[in-house]
Amino acid sequence: MILNVLILSAAIFVVAQLLPGIRIKSVLTAVIVAIVYSIINFLAGWLLVILALPLIVVTFGVFKLVINAFLLWVTDQLIEDFEIDGVLTTLGAAVLITVVDAGIKWLF
Repeated sequence: MILNVLILSAAIFVVAQLLPGIRIKSVLTAVIVAIVYSIINFLAGWLLVILALPLIVVTFGVFKLVINAFLLWVTDQLIEDFEIDGVLTTLGAAVLITVVDAGIKWLF
């Protein structure tokens, strides 16, 4: 679990460097964002997936990225040192975080 949080932290930090609409204060903030995002995903993510299951099936899983973007937006609202500008940036960040996170996990 700690390794997953560290990997997610790295993914969030990389995406914050790539996208101009994301501001993150420090590496420690990336770790805090990863922890908060993981907790929110654990507490509410499964429920959102169940509620949106028909849309997830119809879109072949693409709607799950919308759920991830929503969870990322909630995280943005909770953490002062983490800012995302706009819906499209949030959706793009969710896609990139998912890809970078999967890529890093694949390497390790």
